[in-house]
Amino acid sequence: MSGMTWTVASEPHDSPVAAALWRAYYTEVSDRWYQLHEGRATDPDELEREIAADTGGYLAPPGGLLLVARYEGEAAGTAGVQLLDSGTAELKRVFVREELRGRGGAPLLVTAAEKAARALGARRIVLDTRHDLVEARALYTRLGYEETEPHNDQAYAEHWFAKRLA
Repeated sequence: MSGMTWTVASEPHDSPVAAALWRAYYTEVSDRWYQLHEGRATDPDELEREIAADTGGYLAPPGGLLLVARYEGEAAGTAGVQLLDSGTAELKRVFVREELRGRGGAPLLVTAAEKAARALGARRIVLDTRHDLVEARALYTRLGYEETEPHNDQAYAEHWFAKRLA
């Protein structure tokens, strides 16, 4: 990876960069679900509705934070943290653009999100994901997350993970 650099920094949840990455993330996971279950891409009107419906306001300070990773200066991915209570944060919107995967960005983002969660006072971090997002589940396991009982009732959540933050 000589000469190739990642940076991670906080970004307003409603910035143009954050909005573009949210659109890429949501489009990918939605299309993946519809391809798997219905053999088609997401209906464009539904896609626009769902992207607009989740403004990401929960990723704004003081109870949240959005991190953006850049690869060689180009916006490449996100990870968000939302404080659920005084000791628990939730990891949200972990995403790296497909063409930049496999270059170490996802673990860097998750580690930075854990650090941000600790800075918000969290001693534990939780997340949910879907069964078909096998790469995400493998990443979380590799980073020390353990599968747990559900901590929410999100519509598409099928696996829940938690990790103690030292």
